[in-house]
Amino acid sequence: MADTGTNNLITDIPGIRIGNADDANIRTGVTVILPDKPAVAGYDIRGGGPGTIETDVLDPQNMVEHIDSIVLAGGSALGLRAASGVQDWLRDNKRGFPIGPEDAPFERIPIVPGAILFDLLNGGNKDWGNNSPYPALGRAACEAANHQFQLGSVGAGFGATTFDLKGGLGSASEMTDSGFLVGALAVVNALGSATMGEGRHFWAAPFEIGDEFGGHGFPETLPENARALRLKTRSRENTTLAIVATNADLTPAQAKRVAAMAHDGMARALHPVHTPYDGDIVFCLATGEKPIDHAPKDIAAIGTSAAHAVARSIARGVFEATSFGDGTWPTWQEKFGPKS
Repeated sequence: MADTGTNNLITDIPGIRIGNADDANIRTGVTVILPDKPAVAGYDIRGGGPGTIETDVLDPQNMVEHIDSIVLAGGSALGLRAASGVQDWLRDNKRGFPIGPEDAPFERIPIVPGAILFDLLNGGNKDWGNNSPYPALGRAACEAANHQFQLGSVGAGFGATTFDLKGGLGSASEMTDSGFLVGALAVVNALGSATMGEGRHFWAAPFEIGDEFGGHGFPETLPENARALRLKTRSRENTTLAIVATNADLTPAQAKRVAAMAHDGMARALHPVHTPYDGDIVFCLATGEKPIDHAPKDIAAIGTSAAHAVARSIARGVFEATSFGDGTWPTWQEKFGPKS
């Protein structure tokens, strides 16, 4: 069995912090990943309805090779404004792509790719008029960034849902045999389900380490309706977002390949996945602390662990979710009992 990092979180990667901010009245939120220094990144989209910002800069053929943060938000396209709050915070902290002398008004431009999910119909009060909450939530998430962070209904996962259960934010980490650390963070707002049929078992069960999402294992036989196509009634309210991070010294092209491999984790944890109604995306961030000695073998190992960690993060996000408190969207623990 693979070993996790110290805390079984994406922040087990040295130099990585996660920040969450949310609004219970609106039922939405923002999650940011903040590397201590600019990091190489890549991404891969498999869903048919994505919503993104600044992802073109991650194309390996383009000039910008490092990013300052990645932001995930609710709000559908309206949530893309969270990136502006993150950029403002980064500028205040002298972070960004250098473009001029240090005394110039715009000496740096923070590079902040991001993606959004749809949580506009989850019952929260979305009547904010011309005062979008997302820039402030983006800044607040940066200010809250830390190595320890809560899982479940927090940040971008606050208003997230799945077919039959409350969704949320999950995270996990794993060490490869050659000593690379890999972590993942997922915001689960899927069209489909993270569990099999009407039962408690997670699709990601074969990849569970310890009892991180209950330790119930895989059932001896699949529930009768496990393979049925079960979808949310309003099919446009979806998207699972994920970030994987590693201490490996990846190139932009290698980061893109790891992001592509990590999508297998979504396929192992959700049924169905990558539908026309989901905007499923995986980002990969590399801090560059550990050299790649045996590419492409090391890339294969990192991508495999990334897929494992994404699957486990998805299950943990649903397992740790808490209720809206109004009887809608039951949580896993409400339906199947407490963690123990």
